[in-house]
Amino acid sequence: MRRMLIAVVLVAVAVALFVAGRSASAQPVRVTTTGAHYAATVVIDDPSPGRGTVEVVVERGDADAVHVSAVMTDMGHATPELTATERSPGHFTAEGDLFTMTGGWELTVRLDGPSGTEDLTVRALITE
Repeated sequence: MRRMLIAVVLVAVAVALFVAGRSASAQPVRVTTTGAHYAATVVIDDPSPGRGTVEVVVERGDADAVHVSAVMTDMGHATPELTATERSPGHFTAEGDLFTMTGGWELTVRLDGPSGTEDLTVRALITE
């Protein structure tokens, strides 16, 4: 009887930890930024370290190309620029390794088009 009770308690603890871990997972990041020529919304559905996807929706301006890079100034980390693919008019997706660790990152979105080139910067908190 005692072993059965211990087994039930262990299963209950495991389930509680699993549920707590699932609810503590990273919440999507959605930030809108505006410059002189362009306005864009940056969406990171899974803001966690490693390979990921950043969506850029161009709200104002006609961007022909979008590039994304990230910097963690506090730790001196920077990632190579990724070229985003245009999925539909004004909707770009960049995929790759942008965030090497958890913490606060600055994401630079470089937009190129008839209006010129402009860098827009947003901040994102990357968590586990």
